[in-house]
Amino acid sequence: MPARTKNEFGCIDIDDNVIATIAGLSAMESYGIVGMASKNATDGFFELLKRENLSRGVKIYTDKDEILIDLHVVLQYGIRISVVAENIIEKVRFNVENLTGLKVSKINVYVQGIRVEK
Repeated sequence: MPARTKNEFGCIDIDDNVIATIAGLSAMESYGIVGMASKNATDGFFELLKRENLSRGVKIYTDKDEILIDLHVVLQYGIRISVVAENIIEKVRFNVENLTGLKVSKINVYVQGIRVEK
């Protein structure tokens, strides 16, 4: 269900895919994140998504003018997970709220994996 804002001129509907794309791109700007993850339903494994499919790693729940965001991420080995997750939450909240004008009530970050670089 798209998020809806009303003003004196009418209504603005923002599709969940738009919000998911903003959230995915914002998360990718954070230090320590390797990419977004998508669950493969057949075998339970997670795959790393390419830049054009970032919104598949994001789930949006809208309730009137509030948004709840679930992010599924893969992080870089050797970084503090809690610090990276807090940075992701701050950046995603700031960008989504400023670009859409909607209130983000909650952001959940699910770390689906750690990638070791050689």
